Amino acid sequence: MYNSKIFLLILLFLINSIASSNADSGQKCSNTSSLVGFESNFTMVRHQLRGHLKILDGCSFQVTGFDMLSGSSEVVFWGAVSLNFSDLTSGFPISGQRLNQTAYKNASFSVQLLPHITWDQINVLSIWDIASTSDFGHVSLPQNGSDSVSNSVHTVFDNCKNLSDNYRARWNLNVEENWIEIGLEAAAPTTYYMAFGWANPNRTKELMSEADVTVASFTEEGRPFVDDFYITAYSECKLSSKDRTAIGVCPDVVYENSKNGMMVNNTRLVYGHRRDGVSLIMFRKPLNSTDKKYDLPVYPNEDMRVIWALGLMKPPNENRSHFLPQFHGGPEKVAYGHLVLNVSEKVDDCFGPLDADDNEDQELIIADTGVPLVVTTGEVLHYPNPPSPSKVFYINNKEAPVLRVERGVPVKFLVQAGHDVAFYITSDSLGGNATLRNATETIYSGGPEAEGVVANPHELIWVPDRNTPDQVYYQSLYQEKMGWKVQVVDVTFFWTLSEDSITIAAHGVKKSGYLAIGFGSGMVNSYAYVGWIGDTGKGHLNTYWIDGKHGIITLEFARLLKPSCNQNDKPECKNIVDPTTPLKVIWAMGSKWTDEHLSEKNMHTVTSQRPVQVLLIRGSSEAEQGLQPVLAVHGFMMFLAWGILIPGGILAARYLKHVNGDGWYQIHIYLQYSGLAIILLGVLFAVAELRGFYVSLLHVKLGIAAIVFASVQPMNAYLRPEKPANGEDSSTKRSIWEYFHVIIGRGAIAVGIAALFTGMKHLGERYKVENVHDLSWVLITWFLIAASTVIYLEYHERQQRDRLQGRSNWNDASTRKGSQSSGVIEVQLEPLNR
Repeated sequence: MYNSKIFLLILLFLINSIASSNADSGQKCSNTSSLVGFESNFTMVRHQLRGHLKILDGCSFQVTGFDMLSGSSEVVFWGAVSLNFSDLTSGFPISGQRLNQTAYKNASFSVQLLPHITWDQINVLSIWDIASTSDFGHVSLPQNGSDSVSNSVHTVFDNCKNLSDNYRARWNLNVEENWIEIGLEAAAPTTYYMAFGWANPNRTKELMSEADVTVASFTEEGRPFVDDFYITAYSECKLSSKDRTAIGVCPDVVYENSKNGMMVNNTRLVYGHRRDGVSLIMFRKPLNSTDKKYDLPVYPNEDMRVIWALGLMKPPNENRSHFLPQFHGGPEKVAYGHLVLNVSEKVDDCFGPLDADDNEDQELIIADTGVPLVVTTGEVLHYPNPPSPSKVFYINNKEAPVLRVERGVPVKFLVQAGHDVAFYITSDSLGGNATLRNATETIYSGGPEAEGVVANPHELIWVPDRNTPDQVYYQSLYQEKMGWKVQVVDVTFFWTLSEDSITIAAHGVKKSGYLAIGFGSGMVNSYAYVGWIGDTGKGHLNTYWIDGKHGIITLEFARLLKPSCNQNDKPECKNIVDPTTPLKVIWAMGSKWTDEHLSEKNMHTVTSQRPVQVLLIRGSSEAEQGLQPVLAVHGFMMFLAWGILIPGGILAARYLKHVNGDGWYQIHIYLQYSGLAIILLGVLFAVAELRGFYVSLLHVKLGIAAIVFASVQPMNAYLRPEKPANGEDSSTKRSIWEYFHVIIGRGAIAVGIAALFTGMKHLGERYKVENVHDLSWVLITWFLIAASTVIYLEYHERQQRDRLQGRSNWNDASTRKGSQSSGVIEVQLEPLNR
């Protein structure tokens, strides 16, 4: 007992000592700083950073509503004396807190300054990535106690509404000054437009017609713009050749044709940028415009219907001076939609930052053999990794582009950036002679001698080899962050169109014995060109029609667009190239090729995972996202089972019992078992195609439930109690079984049909099938016809039961009357007066 008391006293003493030590060592905060109470929104620079900062006291601040895409493990709060490059890069950490490698979504937290840091030392508070020397976002603090702050445009709005998974509308409202400020934000390519506006309140359908919308996008130089549009028809804008009147989705100024000088474009651009693959364009427009002809009034306190869309933007040409939106395409609620909105009500359902699948927005230059890349310097406009120095590298007059080179192919640089800039290719993302930062780097080409001017450029030739990583950097030897990325690839596809022919070149790495390029969705039934180097070093080229997997794979070439052929069954007649439609291209590489006897030695070692759609006229390509044949078979099998066989079996059991014998029962059994077998086989097809079983999808959950219901029925049939003999009542077990059998069967049908429709929805969302809407209506029509048939059969069945019931009642009445009579029964067989 005595020892326990001593131990307890010692423990209390230690706890008190530790607490006193922490209290003594803690930082004493004061409220004497003039910055206490200062609030500001962060200015976004990268990683979709948004948030609000408030200084609490002399050594802490609070961040609320914080959004940020994940960065490296070295993202910290950073202080600097100004926003220029040298001051930011020579700044210092102000807190021990690190922003870990996760995405922040509307987070709130408090931050303590380091003990030796005071607000007097900080003019710029940045969220900084030490690993890449990058500013994700910052707040400029008032200097010397003044109220002046940075005039940077902030990207935090009072309201935010999700229009789709990748598209948002943000807005601020000022009724007193008669304006609404809207920010459209989308994770979409830079060639896309963002449209948002108000539908005519007098319309209840075809809401796009007579709608007043704003269309925002970027020019080919990457500059944001907005235009007022008025929709007179659901089509691209067209001008009449006779009177030059406009119809379709057209800018307001096109309708006026600049005849009367009327200022009809009342929307004003405020700000716009591209960050991390996400477009943000802010504009301001009046609530009540002076343009009463093409602008609709916005009533701030009323529910109004708004419409929105995303799609490709068509740039101007020699015949028209305006950017015009093309058809948005895509499914509803993904590429277009509408909703009811009251702009004066507080809305904030945008949880977390948008995360684009492709966050590389820089210009891309593909190096070609024999064509030099001219390296100069110029002013900073859209440098991809801020902060940046006062000047950065330009290649072929493009600011800090992504450079794509082919492994094994020489790349020629003409360096004329000045004698104070030395160009080199390095493994270090910052450059500037990384050894001065005690960092290791590998220099692949260039160095101190790679400098020159326009009058006397330096020629630098670099050949990426097997040991070159897939990504390196071009930088300046003497100054950090003047360059950007170099992508080293193995296969590059080039083409040139003429009036009646196409010239195609595909380059592969020399480590590959042959290169194959084919036109089609897969190996089989595709037309292929194969190029290879023979034993003597001579190049060879041949064409093949692949009609089986034991032939060859795919290839490279030059050819006519339409080959001359008189017989439609010849393979080349099946391979007409139309430049106006996407061309599906597949490729493969292997170790050795022989043209004499095709065998398994010709099999490829590397191949494309899916076709690539090459848009020949536009000079671009995109991954093929079409419907996979196996999934098409899966869908057809499920329709056959849930749309025909299983419902047919149920109808046979319901309406064919009047057939002599047990024919109805045999039909019922055969259809049900056939449907269940096809369902299980269809599931195997889908799992094999998707290489997995993903239960998170609603379609899969409904499918599993339907399969469980359908699988219960055979077991239920095995346990079926005996049917009562004629005239006997059913047993309780038999009655319970019948109810259970009917309920489970009808439940399986309901869930199976729901799985069909969710499968169609998933088909449209994942594979962008253009006619999925039409297929859905075909499915709806089919089931409406089936429902109408059931209603008719039920009506006919009830009519027949009523007739039988009436006849039975008459017979019963006659029997009862005869039994009550005690006299002789008389039946008249013939007329008495005959």
